[in-house]
Amino acid sequence: MSEKATGGDFVVFDHVQKSYDGETLVVKDLNLSIGKGEFLTMLGPSGSGKTTCLMMLAGFETATHGDILLDGKPINNISPHKRGIGMVFQNYALFPHMTIAENLSFPLEVRKMGKSEREEKVARALGMVQMESFGGRRPAQLSGGQQQRVALARALVFEPDLVLMDEPLGALDKQLREHMQFEIKHIADNLGITVVYVTHDQTEALTMSDRVAVFEDGRIQQLAPPDELYEKPCNSFVAQFIGENNTLQGEVKEIKNGLAVVKLDDGSLIDAMPVNVNKAGERTQLSIRPERVEFNMERLNPGAHTLQAEVLEFIYMGDIFRTRLRVAGNDSFIVKTRNAPDQVRLEPGQTVEIGWQAEDCRALDA
Repeated sequence: MSEKATGGDFVVFDHVQKSYDGETLVVKDLNLSIGKGEFLTMLGPSGSGKTTCLMMLAGFETATHGDILLDGKPINNISPHKRGIGMVFQNYALFPHMTIAENLSFPLEVRKMGKSEREEKVARALGMVQMESFGGRRPAQLSGGQQQRVALARALVFEPDLVLMDEPLGALDKQLREHMQFEIKHIADNLGITVVYVTHDQTEALTMSDRVAVFEDGRIQQLAPPDELYEKPCNSFVAQFIGENNTLQGEVKEIKNGLAVVKLDDGSLIDAMPVNVNKAGERTQLSIRPERVEFNMERLNPGAHTLQAEVLEFIYMGDIFRTRLRVAGNDSFIVKTRNAPDQVRLEPGQTVEIGWQAEDCRALDA
């Protein structure tokens, strides 16, 4: 758990369920606590329940069962505009007939603030997103990236303690999206606000978050800081969904001294860290990240099991080399190596020996 997550339970989902038809649950018994000042991302494929959770927190959907608490107070029956939550949508939702300054001023007028105070807060919010000189323009006169900044400023203008973001960078090009990821993260850190962010983009989630909740089928499959999520996935779904991942199928031969020896389907033996397998005879799916595969045997522990691999394809990608291998019958096994002066470039048709540290390979549910 990140340090920020320990700052008290600011947002709490307590046994929350959601059904649209009275039969099928799209959110199944969600229990989640978010600390004050934490940046938490809800990550998952379409239909996994992440956006529904955000909409229940915002007040645009009602929970079928359970309670949602904000700063210790139940908010299930409080209307959206009285929750004091900032919201950034993917389509920006700016008023086209208003200037940028008027768009930002609107949530302050709703809160009955005086004119001078409104002007001061609008100027401050535009300054946060480096848009000070754009107050007199209308949304149609701005680029997508500029509109995104304005939408962020509008969510921050009344200084909420909690900001919700629903795929806010989805419409931007790759370079601008990456720039805005860092910008949003820096603004959130500087202001100390709590952010709940929804995306299906794994890189976005890993880059921005203190913790990530991976959703699938209406449940959180794993809740962890980005490094733990990537390096220690707790099941096959998380391993496959987060980052690039090599998989091999096999059967557990033995578990001894905290390590599993797995017999692959082609008869090869390999070492792995048992995660959710616990006895010999169980089927398992091995998970190993492409950058953790070694073909320099000096970097492996003495006695480590290794595999023979045939090189099928070498791809030069600038900063990294990407090599596709045939390993234990799998033709899609990828190795990533850094483009260093002494790095070996493998040639198609070559046969090499590969292996890995046992703790980098995880024996997961089949």
